[in-house]
Amino acid sequence: IAVLGDGGVGKTALAVQVSTNLPDPCRLTRNPFSLHLTVSSVSSRLSFAGALLQTYDPTIEDAYRKQFVLDNSMCFVEVIDTAGQEEYGALRDQWVRSGQGFILVYSIASRSSFDRLELFREAARRVKTGNPILMLAGNKADKLSEREVSKEEGAALAQQFGCDFMETSAKTTQNVERVFANLVRALRQTRNSKPGVASKNRGCIIL
Repeated sequence: IAVLGDGGVGKTALAVQVSTNLPDPCRLTRNPFSLHLTVSSVSSRLSFAGALLQTYDPTIEDAYRKQFVLDNSMCFVEVIDTAGQEEYGALRDQWVRSGQGFILVYSIASRSSFDRLELFREAARRVKTGNPILMLAGNKADKLSEREVSKEEGAALAQQFGCDFMETSAKTTQNVERVFANLVRALRQTRNSKPGVASKNRGCIIL
């Protein structure tokens, strides 16, 4: 899963939160995760205070691996955390090529990050064959007083993109696990619907 979006929207914080399974007050009530975790890269540039990622340097690329049971099936997911800065645009195709599913992230407190989502979606469509599997995440949902993008605008863009949408907060962990789980479900459904996939192999999926 590649996490794409502008710089400063919280992509690293989302990836770290889901990969380290920090306590989630909005934990899934249907088919909850049973987690066995391996974090392959959480560098020293990250620092925590409680459940909140406090400081970090802009990411070029990191990968976080997580193994968990979802809907009674084992999954192994590698989350690719990418740079959103324009100077790393040449690497974008490489990240897209590595991903099977994509979470497009913007900050609800940044209109410009929302307006640039089409750029990341087009990168996925250009590099991947067929229609890439997407999720749209409006991050920093805890910053309600700084909101520049309404929830209705996010939902409308998701409808335009043909994908699911939810607002998230890496600070409070709101919907963090849920957004990744829903993408895994969509990927699993697509994979299992392909001709020639034997039913006996559907118990485990590697993404």
